This record gives sequence, C-alpha cells and structure tokens, in this order.
Amino acid sequence: MPGSDSDISSPPGESVLIVEDESSLATIIAGYFTKEGFTVKVTGNGLHAVQMARAMPVSVIVLDLGLPGIDGIEACRRIRTFSDACILMLTARVEEVDELIGLSVGADDYLTKPFSPRVLVARVKALLRRTRSATETTQAGNDLPITVGKITIDPRSRTTILGSHQIPLTKIEFDLLCHLASQPGRVFTREQLVQAVWGGPLVGDDQLVDVHVGHLRKKLKEGNDSVEEIIQTVRGVGYAMKG
Repeated sequence: MPGSDSDISSPPGESVLIVEDESSLATIIAGYFTKEGFTVKVTGNGLHAVQMARAMPVSVIVLDLGLPGIDGIEACRRIRTFSDACILMLTARVEEVDELIGLSVGADDYLTKPFSPRVLVARVKALLRRTRSATETTQAGNDLPITVGKITIDPRSRTTILGSHQIPLTKIEFDLLCHLASQPGRVFTREQLVQAVWGGPLVGDDQLVDVHVGHLRKKLKEGNDSVEEIIQTVRGVGYAMKG
C-alpha cells in the first residue's frame, strides 16, 4: 500500500519516488509512471522519503506538501542538502505562499490538486529532458565560463563564483542564471525562460520564473551584499542580466 513504503515493478529507465499519503492517488500516479517505463518507489511519510532519497538513487521526486512525520517543505529542505534530483511538489492548498515557500527550499516545479496524472508525467519528463540537455551540452564541451561583472559562471563544473565565494545554486537556479548571462543586456520574456530552463510550455507558469529569480537574487545578495542588482526586471516583459 502507498501509505507504507513499497516498490512497483517497471521496465528499466528513470526512477521516481512518489511521496503521497493519499493511498488511492499514490496508486494512480504510480500506475501512470510505471506505464511510461519509470522505476517507481512509493511512500506516504515525509521522514521515510528523506531516508529513501538518501539510500537509493532517484531521478525525480514527486513530493506532496501535506505529509505525516514531516511535511513536504521540510522533507524538500532536507533532501536538497544531499540530492540534486528533480523535485516536483504537489499541494492541495491554494494559498500562493505555500507554493512560494515550497519552491524557495529547492523544488523545481509544483502542481496544485486536483491535477491530471498525464500532466504530472509530462511535466516530470520536461524536467528530465532539461537536465539531460544541460548535461549533454556540457559534455560536448560547448560551454565556456561566462563572466558578468563580479560573477563567473562555469557551465562545465556548474559552479557560480561571486568575488571569491562559490554560490550554492539548485539546478534550476543555475540554468536560469546561465541563460540570462549568455546574452547580457538582452531581455528574455518569461515564456522564453520557461522554454529554455524548464523544457517547454507544459510547465508554462510565469510564477515559476518570478519565484526562482527572487530566490536567485537573494542568494547572490547573501554571497556579497555589496553587489548591485544584476538581474533586472523589465516590467511587463521579463528579465535581463545587466551587461
């Protein structure tokens, strides 16, 4: 039963950890991922999710916000200390603040219940495509370090240096910063950033861009509080890296 830890057989492929305490929903989600060739693990407990994510390699984690043990926010925070798996959060709460908090602790995307399992699978696939694309580009040796002001971004090592300090960024934050820095001064619309960073219109939510830009700005400021705002907002259009 999904209320306790369980395995669901599937052909070899990407692995997904489903963390959902509603048994019927967890079973439905697991079935959809299994049909798509994912290796599926299921748990309904936040603490167990952290332990499972640490004990076994997973490509993506579908993480419910409301969980027993510890909630999805805290589980996400703990998992992010040791794992760079893609994390998509599920929430039944419509309050915007919950979604923003979830993304600020390292989630890559979210869906609000009720949702279509097909949409969930599609959005997970989009996240994984983005991750594979970034890896393949780096391995091809096409990316050289980018320096903008006091910031140096190295796509090969996926590191961001501000002054003499390395800034820890999630995969999404790094890809967003790297894309903006690829053409300093150019204004990218939110739609263009969603396409480039999240993998396409299936994940097309402008709020995702705004939240991650806000969190990225905060990390850069914490790294050097004397640094001016390098990511500029162009009202009604999108964002640009100051040239």
